[in-house]
Parts: sequence; C-alpha cells; structure tokens
Amino acid sequence: MVMWVFGYGSLVWNPGFAYDARLVGFVRDYRRVFYQGSTDHRGTPEFPGRTVTLEHQPGSTCWGVAYKISREQDKQTALEYLEVREKQYDEKVYLDLYTDSSPKIPEVQNMMVYLATTNKEANQNYLGPAPLEEMAKQIYLAEGPTGPNKEYLFKLEDALNKIGVVDQHVQDLATAVRKYAETI
Repeated sequence: MVMWVFGYGSLVWNPGFAYDARLVGFVRDYRRVFYQGSTDHRGTPEFPGRTVTLEHQPGSTCWGVAYKISREQDKQTALEYLEVREKQYDEKVYLDLYTDSSPKIPEVQNMMVYLATTNKEANQNYLGPAPLEEMAKQIYLAEGPTGPNKEYLFKLEDALNKIGVVDQHVQDLATAVRKYAETI
C-alpha cells in the first residue's frame, strides 16, 4: 500500500526522505499559521521560534506538497525520520489532496499530515496567535540547532513562490520581518 505525506512547512523544500513522486496540491478547510513554537529546530526552550501548523478553518485551503512513498523500506525509514523531526507536532491526521486539475475530486485520499493542536497538555509548545509585529520580532530573533527562524520563514516563502502559491499569512510575516530588520 502506498503512503502519502503532506508538507506545508519545511517539508515543502526539504522532505529529508526518499519518495517516488511529488505532487503540488491543497487541503480543504485548513489554513497555514505560524502558531507552533519550535524549541528543537528554529528556537530554544528559553526563546522558541515560530513554525507553521494547520488551523481548521472551514472554506480555507492550504497549498503544499504531497510525497508518495511506495517501497516498504522507504515508508518505514520515512516514518521513523518524521516521528523525530515532527515530534513537537502532537497529532497526525489523514486528509485529502486536491489539485488544480482535480479541484472537486481528491487526487489523493487519506494523506498523512502532522499538525500541532491548541491542546496545551498534549502540545506544550503551542504559541497561538499574536500581533504581526510581535511574531515578526520573535521570528527575526529566534535561532535554534537547525538555524535562524527567519531562514525558515524565508525558505518557506521562496518554496511557495516556486510552486506558484501566494500565502498571505506567510507574505505578511516575511514583509514584517524584513521591516523589523531595517529598524535594528
């Protein structure tokens, strides 16, 4: 049985596992938001960075990339890798992927998606919404073992642009981070 994994953050530009096919598409009724704290990749426990998660919002869409993994060994390796990489995301859900060529009927069904919930007991790193300028300052200043938080934001912005996606939340934050950089 084939496994599909949906990337809407760093998986868009850096999956980190072997896959057979890559398909650009979107999930319905979710939007991408910088509400998840990162204390292990793009920040520290003392100063968490902000990474994206999906927030349920009827009528919204979130574009990203789905990866098809067919071989058993590749599936096992990918799952082991993702369980470590995505360990601060407390829920796995299975969603359908739609594409430009198939906007009404799912191109892929039951695709695995990691997301961070608002449940502070299960997800101690959930930060939630904040004013744009506050999030921009935090993203500009945070840095973790994987690198600066602003690098994550700019790489996401670039990766989305390369697949023809404009995400207003990502664009607004990237603009705000650049403005903040000019003030210091």
